[in-house]
Amino acid sequence: MAINNFDPISLIARETGIPQRSISATVQLLGEGNTVPFIARYRKEMTGELDEVKIREIQQRHTYLMELEDRRLAILNSVGEQGKLTPELEEKIRTCTTKAVLEDLYLPYRPKRRTRAILAKERGLEPLSQRIRELPAAGDPCEEARPFVDPEKQVPDPDTALAGARDIVAEWIAENADVRSYLRRDLQAKGVLRSEAVSDKQSERTKFEQYYEFKEPVKSVPSHRFLAIRRGEREDVLKVWIDVASETAALAKIGSLVGYRDGSPFSEHFWRSLDDAYRRLLLPSVETEVLNEVKASADKSAVDVFALNLKNLLLASPLGEHRVIGIDPGLRTGCKCVSVDSTGKLLEHVTIYPFKGESALASAQSDFMALVERAAPYAIAVGNGTGGRETESFVHRVLREADKDQIVVVSVNESGASVYSASDVARQEFPDLDLTIRGAVSIARRLQDPLAELVKIDPKSIGVGQYQHDVHQPLLQHKLDVVVEDCVNGVGVELNTASASLLSYVAGIGSRAAKNVVRHREENGAFKARRGLLDVSGLGPKTYEQAAGFIRVRGGEHPLDASAVHPERYGLVERMARDLKIGVKDLVGNSQLVNRIDRSRYVGGDVGEPTLRDIMAELQKPGRDPRASFEPPRFREDVTTMEDLREGMELEGVVTNVTAFGAFVDIGVHQDGLVHISELADHFVEDPHREVQVGGRLKVRVLTVDLDRSRIALSARSGKERPRAPQKKKSPPSKEKTKFSGQIRWK
Repeated sequence: MAINNFDPISLIARETGIPQRSISATVQLLGEGNTVPFIARYRKEMTGELDEVKIREIQQRHTYLMELEDRRLAILNSVGEQGKLTPELEEKIRTCTTKAVLEDLYLPYRPKRRTRAILAKERGLEPLSQRIRELPAAGDPCEEARPFVDPEKQVPDPDTALAGARDIVAEWIAENADVRSYLRRDLQAKGVLRSEAVSDKQSERTKFEQYYEFKEPVKSVPSHRFLAIRRGEREDVLKVWIDVASETAALAKIGSLVGYRDGSPFSEHFWRSLDDAYRRLLLPSVETEVLNEVKASADKSAVDVFALNLKNLLLASPLGEHRVIGIDPGLRTGCKCVSVDSTGKLLEHVTIYPFKGESALASAQSDFMALVERAAPYAIAVGNGTGGRETESFVHRVLREADKDQIVVVSVNESGASVYSASDVARQEFPDLDLTIRGAVSIARRLQDPLAELVKIDPKSIGVGQYQHDVHQPLLQHKLDVVVEDCVNGVGVELNTASASLLSYVAGIGSRAAKNVVRHREENGAFKARRGLLDVSGLGPKTYEQAAGFIRVRGGEHPLDASAVHPERYGLVERMARDLKIGVKDLVGNSQLVNRIDRSRYVGGDVGEPTLRDIMAELQKPGRDPRASFEPPRFREDVTTMEDLREGMELEGVVTNVTAFGAFVDIGVHQDGLVHISELADHFVEDPHREVQVGGRLKVRVLTVDLDRSRIALSARSGKERPRAPQKKKSPPSKEKTKFSGQIRWK
């Protein structure tokens, strides 16, 4: 019997190149209930300074391998109970490293429904199938089949007996692990993805027309294209399949793997079994597997694009703690205006009607300026939806006339604001407000702090995804949760102003504890120190350990409560201050004093250079915000609708979405324009994310405007020669020849 040498740590080390010590420590820390942000930030000495991405990679792969091992043991037990576990099979099962191969090995022994082969075995035809498999040099198949004729077993003649025996051989071939592995690799490497319109859709115009007669190598089809094709299939517009590169070569290779040869009286029956196995059992099954694998890969690519866009959006520059007026525009229903204080608290709201005639306009100007006088805002945030540019122009004009054009006016992306307005979170915050007023509050707060406000909305409603409804939803949800978690913990959260939604993403806290924190704050007043978290119901020492470093208490009892220094290191900093003969308060934020600290004096135990480096950085700039400083976008005031656009017009826009095929840009006309990947730069662009990111500004030129289909084509190129893809070196022709020849084809 083989020895089980299952060692996931070593295997992950070989696959990733990460030292075993770091992997082992990471797995141990995760097993002890530590969160990824906490491990990445505060346990660098143990992990070798692995970041969140590497830690999650280890976590995911270790989970996969442990599930694989559990399945392996279950399969070994099942095959063993059947009395069919040979040393060779056990060795293969114990050494395989993927679930697909493991299931291939188990397939012949897995309990299954009553197949044609099972029925043939029940009729006693297995010995005859064995003769076909042996391919004896002599014998007459028809004569050897006569003893198996038994009308009571539904075998009325030799031909029926041979047909049943072939069914058994076909299933044996289809369940061969090497055969399935070969065909899977062949479809992945050489298969061609095909799609065409279903018969009753061929003459219809649909959004899938470009795929009515489509083919592309499986290995190179882009994720967005594959997901579009699968959507067409799901909507019964397209039929999709994979063409084998060479059916003759595939049959020949399968024949060699199962021992087929010419020259036996039984060769014809063996080949017919092989052909049947290939067409009826193997190809449909493996094709489905490969399509599922391509789908999984496409899902991952699409989810990664969504995640990167979401990260850039969440980490967009915040205006900061300034008073803001937020406006949810409306041409017919009026503009809902709200004023919020520097913490985002709603002060008042009013609805104005600047687009309903001269009398209404005069009243709108008067009411709006009265609100401005009372609120004294630093900025005015205008939603970029319908009526947004008209409202923005109205605000600019009114402010100029009142000599208050120093107030910043910003167009704010309002995607998802309506979702927030109708959410439970919004109802709890503003139970007595109309939905549109809630939306205006969200717009104002988005300007103040995009991260703090956008975490209240399901990321899938924010509008930065690519085929987000077509991908595996649990994968998407997990990835987006991870992105939000990393962003929130990377920036830090002010304990006394954060919403429950924001607090729920702090390492270790979660939704229930976040609500308890907010309830405790409302009932007992502001927290005076980080350690006050320990007084919150349901929040124990472990949660406090995980969360404390990511929350901030400005003006708290301890000077370090407003920094990213973890409370477990307060004693170390206090020791540094004593050695300098000053107080901790004098040390925090004083670069000259911090630079006098001799770090080598404090290395020891679980404190190493990485921790000391982080502490020094925090002491110099405590609680620093890693996000860039805010600069408002600038749209042309004479361009507010698609009708105002002209080919060749140059504009500045804001990137709203980045996909695998280009970037969508808001140029202030209510309809985002597309900068195709070929128009993103003067050089060849392989990945749009390397050129632009969501929230970034981009100077573009209008290429075409299609008013009928509401499409705008833009270019970010300088107008020089179109960039070309780098030429790949051609591989020399293969000299490999197939060893199989003379196969028989049966229809």
